[in-house]
Amino acid sequence: MLTRALNKDEAIVLICRPESHFFDKKSAKVSGASLQKLVVALANADGGDVLIGIEDDKVDELPEKRWRGLSSIEEFNGHLQALHEILPQVPVSMEFLVAKDLPGFVLSIEIDKSPQVHQTPSKEVFLRKGAQSLPLKNPDHLIALKFAKGLASFEDAAVANVPAEIIVESEELHSFLSDFSPKTDALNFTVNENLIDLKTWDPKVCGLVLFSPNPSAVIPTRSGVRITRYETKEDDPERDNLAFSESVEGPAYQIIQNSVNRITAIMSDISIWTVDGLKKVSYPPEAIWEIVVNAIIHRDYSVADDVHIRIFDNRIEVQSPGRLPGFVTIENILDVRYSRNKQIVRTLSRYKTPPNKDMGEGLNTAFKKMKEWKLKDPTIEEAQNTVVVTIPHTPLAKPEELVIEFIKKNEKITNKQGRELTGIKSENAMKNVFYSLRDEKIIEMIPKGNKTEWILIKKID
Repeated sequence: MLTRALNKDEAIVLICRPESHFFDKKSAKVSGASLQKLVVALANADGGDVLIGIEDDKVDELPEKRWRGLSSIEEFNGHLQALHEILPQVPVSMEFLVAKDLPGFVLSIEIDKSPQVHQTPSKEVFLRKGAQSLPLKNPDHLIALKFAKGLASFEDAAVANVPAEIIVESEELHSFLSDFSPKTDALNFTVNENLIDLKTWDPKVCGLVLFSPNPSAVIPTRSGVRITRYETKEDDPERDNLAFSESVEGPAYQIIQNSVNRITAIMSDISIWTVDGLKKVSYPPEAIWEIVVNAIIHRDYSVADDVHIRIFDNRIEVQSPGRLPGFVTIENILDVRYSRNKQIVRTLSRYKTPPNKDMGEGLNTAFKKMKEWKLKDPTIEEAQNTVVVTIPHTPLAKPEELVIEFIKKNEKITNKQGRELTGIKSENAMKNVFYSLRDEKIIEMIPKGNKTEWILIKKID
């Protein structure tokens, strides 16, 4: 195991780092059971870092007095043994820290977010929430954790008190089977494809999502799409910015089609400034399609929420319920393949015109098409129990290049037009773009009443 040397200032930064959802520090006297609880909690959540050999802030006001490492590496053997007793083994990397003028070795443990559910040797499960390691004693909470990690899927849950006929006799299933090969009847298909529980004949969530006329009416959570239009570019829209909000319900195949069609119709009424003047806003159709499909088919159906699609003047936000499953992270999401709802994904791929034709390539296609349209990449964020993909309408070109191109085609530009064109939010930041071009003697300012316009003074090829 490596040993890393720190200077005193670096050590004090670590000593003073506040405990959080991703970080904790413990005395070298910490018991094996307490260490196991902490590491299990971090691995079951989002991972994090633990320092062993740092006393609590209450022990001494002086940070350097709280660095109380052990005199030899061998003295940490009990801590290392405790880590090896966690079931299953936690993905960790470790190193020892030594600091100039501070006593002893401190053990640094980096815990990765794990695709497994871990427990202590006493079979207790903990989950990190903020700066706390909380026990999961409620069986429903443990099931929810398994759903979140992709170890189990809510799509396999049977729904009691709902007749199987709601699937077997549905118009959507019969329409699907009319194009299905080899030919089969509805009951055989639902049985062979495991869409109903063969012991109870209760329909499963996957079958209801795929073929029920209105899944949200029979699934104990929610499965629709909520489309909201905000007439603003602000990050935190106010109530006055809300134009309308509406729901899209139905079987998964129809929800996908109807949601994308509605987004397209809404965008046809939005105009923004481009280098070619005021134009109807447009995004790559493939990018919208793939991101919406991804949100609907890979969402966590155990979460009591709809997919939310928010359409702003300068972006589209697609929010999918549930965290990224298993080993999928923001960093590797374009490189790995993981399906939370395997049955839903597989069945949709068997439609005559499958919405997920290029399975596993959806987000990659979206990013590729945004580049082809010379727009900035979508952004992906994981927040609490959701994943949000934002499709920006921001050109890839530098702001200065966009301003010059705009003036060449439209003779002049205002600050407001410049902000819409470049995606810059601040008036002052936009002024700085104009001023840099002015200083290079490329544009000049023309006062127009209480506003100003900028025009070219230098011919640009």
